[in-house]
Amino acid sequence: MQILHEVSVMKVIAVIDLNESASGMKMAEKLGIPVGKDWRPFLSESVDIVIEVTGDQEVFETIRDKRGKNTVLIPGSVAFLISKLLEDKEDLIHQLTSESFKRDLIFNSTDDGMVGIDDKGIVMLFNKSAERMIGKSEENVIGLHISDVIPESKLTTTIETRRTEIHQEVVLGNGLKIISNRIPMITERDEIIGAFSVFKDITEVVNLAEEITNLKEIQTMLEAIIYSSDDAISVVDEEGKGILINPAYTRITGLSQEEVIGKPATTDISEGESIHLKVLQTRRAIRGTKMRVGPKRKEVIVNVAPIIVNNKLKGSVGVIHDMSEIQSLTQELDRARRIIRTLEAKYMFEDIIGDSEEMMIAVEQAKLGAKTPATVLLRGESGTGKELFAHAIHNASDRKFNKFLRVNCAALSESLLESELFGYEEGAFSGAKRGGKRGLFEEANNGSIFLDEIGELSANTQAKLLRVLQEHEIVRVGGTKSIQINVRVIAATNVNLEKGMADGSFREDLYYRLNRMPIQIPPLRQRKSDIPMISEALITKINQDYGRNVEGITEVAMNKLMNYHWPGNVRELENVLGRAIIFMKYNEVNIDAKHLPQLENTANPVVAMPATFSKGEVEDLATQVEQYEKNIIQKVLEQNNGNKTATAKALNVSVRNLYYKIEKYNIEINSMK
Repeated sequence: MQILHEVSVMKVIAVIDLNESASGMKMAEKLGIPVGKDWRPFLSESVDIVIEVTGDQEVFETIRDKRGKNTVLIPGSVAFLISKLLEDKEDLIHQLTSESFKRDLIFNSTDDGMVGIDDKGIVMLFNKSAERMIGKSEENVIGLHISDVIPESKLTTTIETRRTEIHQEVVLGNGLKIISNRIPMITERDEIIGAFSVFKDITEVVNLAEEITNLKEIQTMLEAIIYSSDDAISVVDEEGKGILINPAYTRITGLSQEEVIGKPATTDISEGESIHLKVLQTRRAIRGTKMRVGPKRKEVIVNVAPIIVNNKLKGSVGVIHDMSEIQSLTQELDRARRIIRTLEAKYMFEDIIGDSEEMMIAVEQAKLGAKTPATVLLRGESGTGKELFAHAIHNASDRKFNKFLRVNCAALSESLLESELFGYEEGAFSGAKRGGKRGLFEEANNGSIFLDEIGELSANTQAKLLRVLQEHEIVRVGGTKSIQINVRVIAATNVNLEKGMADGSFREDLYYRLNRMPIQIPPLRQRKSDIPMISEALITKINQDYGRNVEGITEVAMNKLMNYHWPGNVRELENVLGRAIIFMKYNEVNIDAKHLPQLENTANPVVAMPATFSKGEVEDLATQVEQYEKNIIQKVLEQNNGNKTATAKALNVSVRNLYYKIEKYNIEINSMK
């Protein structure tokens, strides 16, 4: 109805519908077209067309019988088809207009002049830059013959010869000098439909070149530029014979002018092919080719480009970069990066490998924790990647551009750890530096500090750490002045802090401060589906460290890895793969089962607990757990002949904690052999 209303040769006299709220009825009322429920009052001899869209055959036949002899009855399906054709026509017109606008925008935005003609020589295209150079407007030239617009264009010759002409110099009638490219327009059927010219104004360039008449001065300037370069430069003629080298060339290759000038381009090569000769053959530049040159077989990178004058090959010029200097700079860069990495977090969440549900939950919790200033406590066994999580949390937080410092609380003695964390004043103890020293908390101000093995802190250090978390201030060793700090603490532990609270070795108030956002990192045995992905990443890392090219793991070897319980977690997996790669032959590309060490699911023997109890014999849970723990410690001490350090390592607890439990359970070790 809207299409019919907008057509000037037609007039809609009525819209009939039983539904008065139909959209067509509302539109008709809005356009001032009469409406009704019955078509009979509106059907007269003056009506030319009736469009019946009810779909009711009876209505259609009734209107057909009642219409005048000059009235045409059109079914709704035909009307719909006509309307769709009209809409498609409008869309095509819109698309054509849009494409035409884009084409004109592109043509008129370039600084190059563009002229196009049809096969009769009539101008069809004339952009803004052409208007500026030719001095004629588009409106005045479209439809004229090209000879009447630009007599010097030679575009009609291009149509006759069907040949593309590149870089042709032309002087226009107004004195303007241009460089023109003329291209014939040929269809897929090999039919010529016109020609196209793109030209650039070179008047200023030519005038400037004509003003420089002293060729000797130009040569001197060029030689000065070439001789001042720290990169080696060599120039050969069209036959591949040397015509020019600079001092840097002699320094890098060790070859003098007498050994190169007039000699073939292959003279300086000790390993590889002549790039000069390749460029002379192909007339195309070659970049980034590694070669060895000179008697000392110096490793270099070569870039060579052809010298083309007036479309004629005159030779080629090569630039040689000394790889030893690049390698030296790379080593310096790596050294700088290593220094920087001591002050920043190296890893991000993308470096955490694994798509198992257990690991994904831990990662999502860590990402959530990174967006808050809350203290994060990372919990998990040794080798599960707690430090990796700490790095990633820092890098995902708003502190990522500040320092990230790492402290292993178990690696330092109590006195040393306290002075390292909080700093000290001058004279605080013998050997203290003059002027005192800033602690790690001060160094990490506005950044993050990672406290690994937090469960190993002494009671005194725990109290000071609690003050940091509560008051955001520290007091240096030997000092009295409080220093305000803004540090995000990320702690980690592989021991049971709850048990530490129960036996008094860990402060309860500090536990609740640290445990505000705990994240449990699953051991490898609980996410074995991640082993293939982790192994692939570890092999890539080990290849880089050892200079190997191992591609992967065989299915048999992978099954062996999957069936192992991994008490040492990812750290043990890396150790196993590294050991396998070391003992592989250089022609072997896949780790097989024979390369892997013996992997047996052995665990420390434990004392069996009674499975059932008679009525009245059941003890409370805490008593049973303590008895079980005592039996285990006694058994492992016996296996290690009373060696407490070896026992602590086997049980994966600190020596300090082991001493405490030996005293608590009154375990006798004097009688052990």
